[in-house]
Amino acid sequence: MKDPSSRKQYLIAENELSRAQLVEDFASLRSEVHALTQRANSYRAAASSAALLVTGLTAFQKGRHKESESKSSWLKTLLKGAGLASTMWLAYQSTARER
Repeated sequence: MKDPSSRKQYLIAENELSRAQLVEDFASLRSEVHALTQRANSYRAAASSAALLVTGLTAFQKGRHKESESKSSWLKTLLKGAGLASTMWLAYQSTARER
């Protein structure tokens, strides 16, 4: 490989192989990111559904236990917090979709 032209050809071939490997790596990374995004979207949908369920339960509980307002239970506080979080999440989602 002492000949400069053969060394140049070798470096060009090595460069082309590196480019091909880089393209493969980016394609693989892109497909993995897409799969991760799909998984995150399914978790988001499940969390949104759970938040709506909790909000519905909270609304149902508000009408049932008006007489026990003197001492608030931790479950009631948790349900109120989840209802607030679901309201905020849905508001955020609607603004994010508008962009």
